[in-house]
Amino acid sequence: MWVTNPDTGEFIRAEPGTVYTDPNEYKYELQCHLGGGDFDTPCLARQLECKDGPDGEEGIPVTWLSRPRGVPGAVWAHHSGPTCLFDARPEDLLPRIAADIQREFQSLPVNAGTVVAQPSPHTLRGAETNFYAEAAEQQFDVTMFGQQVHIVATPVQYTWDYGDGTVFGPQPSMGGALPQDRWGEKTRTSHAYGATGDFQVVLTTTFQGTYSVNAGPPLPIPGQGQFTAPPQTISVWRSLTRNYADDCNANSQGQGCPGAAR
Repeated sequence: MWVTNPDTGEFIRAEPGTVYTDPNEYKYELQCHLGGGDFDTPCLARQLECKDGPDGEEGIPVTWLSRPRGVPGAVWAHHSGPTCLFDARPEDLLPRIAADIQREFQSLPVNAGTVVAQPSPHTLRGAETNFYAEAAEQQFDVTMFGQQVHIVATPVQYTWDYGDGTVFGPQPSMGGALPQDRWGEKTRTSHAYGATGDFQVVLTTTFQGTYSVNAGPPLPIPGQGQFTAPPQTISVWRSLTRNYADDCNANSQGQGCPGAAR
């Protein structure tokens, strides 16, 4: 619990057994925090930046609440702030980091991976085009409320938008490469286009995360994060099959032969 310093008016931690003359007790809440894991989004855009504390450390933006000391059922009310707090103890901040970790996870520059197509960049209408993803585990180090947080993001599901109105997923397979002599085979993540044209293939990768605070044990991040890869253009062509009675040696002007009239 916190009290005010009678000499400076600053908030200090109440020491057990000490008698204080201040009739109120105090606590802080993060600026923009609405309770639970919710934050006021417009408020976040203008919240205080708490840098360059007394020893160069980062602080946290807070508002102070007060209530009468020793009064049963007393309600916490706004006292002052927002202001910066630079001496928050890490253990006090663990619940706050847990409440905000999902939002932090979603805001990370996670690489969703890349889309690979076989064949590419051209394929044939009606033929199976094999698509697969190349995605990997990623690690990030961030600062939350002045504490060092290590985040690990692991890909777990994939959703394919083939650009022609067909969506496949989310599902756990990223697909895989086929040898060239097997191109055209149907795979779990392949797709056959019914029309010609250029199509934008978009991969969305779902990541599961863990986090650790100040090199502590890894903890699961609730929920998942979805990240989208840059679109991959695939050009779908049509093929024509014709039968001929002779070859270009017998008829050098035959259709498709070098030097034939066009």
